[in-house]
Formats: sequence, structure tokens, C-alpha cells
Amino acid sequence: MDNIPAVTALAFGLSFLFALGGVGSAIALVPTLQWIEVPLAIAKPTGLLVNTLSMTGASVSNIRQGRLDFRLGIPIIVSSFVLAPLGAWSSHFVPRSAVLAIFALFLLFSGLMLIFFRANRFEGQYREDRPLLAPLLIGAVAGYLSGLLGVGGGGLIAPLMILLGFNPMKVAVITAFVVPFSSLSGLIAYLTMGHADLGLMIPAAVAAYLGGSLGTRFMHSRLKPGTVKKFLGVLLLLLAVKMVLQLVG
Repeated sequence: MDNIPAVTALAFGLSFLFALGGVGSAIALVPTLQWIEVPLAIAKPTGLLVNTLSMTGASVSNIRQGRLDFRLGIPIIVSSFVLAPLGAWSSHFVPRSAVLAIFALFLLFSGLMLIFFRANRFEGQYREDRPLLAPLLIGAVAGYLSGLLGVGGGGLIAPLMILLGFNPMKVAVITAFVVPFSSLSGLIAYLTMGHADLGLMIPAAVAAYLGGSLGTRFMHSRLKPGTVKKFLGVLLLLLAVKMVLQLVG
């Protein structure tokens, strides 16, 4: 593809920017790639590969430091891992306009969450139980959307689990652990369906990993993630508007 340099630069830049707010970049990378004429069927597995690489390192670190609540996270992991390939496979049958409409809604939801959601709402009364049904359902929906849109389900998992009353710090660790699994299973589904351009995907994923790592270091040393998240939320809302205009145009 002639636009490999542009894709690589976008992957690095968006991953750096979103890492400043502690957020994965695939949600912005996938629509941006399809706007520069990367086929959506290639943009989606590229986003999933970016998620898999960028979040695996964080998960390994969290496990080593004993931060992960496996009993609470396993139901989400299992259901998201199983449903992500179904989302990828169903993209054959869901019209492109419908996929873009769902994507716009997902961008809208994620943007509003970044701007207005207050994670400390239940501070001092966080739940310590480990239910099965609710995490299974959340993981299933997040996994399906991950496969369908190529963005990972973290933007859905985190706010819903926090709304259920779980500690935001614990939820963040679980989300970082779940996303690589759902992203990997969705990615494998796209690869088996023949939707891959490794010459494009690998440079983009490596650039995104480097950009995300650099952004994370910069965030810890100089910036307040809360302020950056509001900026990223506005950016996602603008992307949602652009996608809606694309649909009606």
C-alpha cells in the first residue's frame, strides 16, 4: 500500500496522544484509517493488533504486581474472547452503513464517558463481591463490539463495571487484562477470513506500541490524565460527528 508511511505516522501519533489519558488508540485509529482510504476490513484487524500489543505489556505488569482480581475478571475475559470472533464474522452480513452507525454511537458513548463520567462516584462503598452474570453479559457485548468494530471493548467494560459499584482502579486493571484477549480472538477471526495486510498492519502496530509507551511515560511525568481525557472525549465526539456526516452525505 502506498499509504504505509501515513498509516504508521497516524498510529504513532494517535497512540501517543491517547496514552496521555490512559486510553487505547484503536477507537480513533480505525475510523481515521478508513477516512484515508484504508479498507475497513483491513483497518479493523489493524486496530485489534494495536490493542493486543499495547495492552499485553500493561497486563503482564499488573499480574506481576498482584493487582489483578482474577475471579472478577475471568467471566469478562471468557465471554469477550468467545464473542469477539462472532462480531468479526458477522461483519460479513452487517451492512457497512450499519457498522459505521454503530461505530458512531460507540464513539459518542465513549466520548461522553471520558468527558462527564466520574469514576469516584462510589468512593468509600466499593463492592467486594464477585458476581457472574453481569460480568459475563458485559464481556459478551464488549467482545462482540470489539470484533465488529475492531476497537476493543475497554471503553464499554470500564464505565459499566464502575456503574455497578466496583473500584475504578480494580476495573482499570481488569480492563487492561481483558482487551488483549478479546482483541486477539477477533484478530484471529479476521486473519482466518483473509482480511489482512501484514505489510501495513505490522508497521502500524509497532508504531502504535512505541507511541503508546512514550505517551504513558510522558503522562506519568508531566500531565494530569483527567484533563487529557476530557480533550480526548471531545476528539471522539468530533470523530462521531464526522462519521455521521459521512453516513448522511
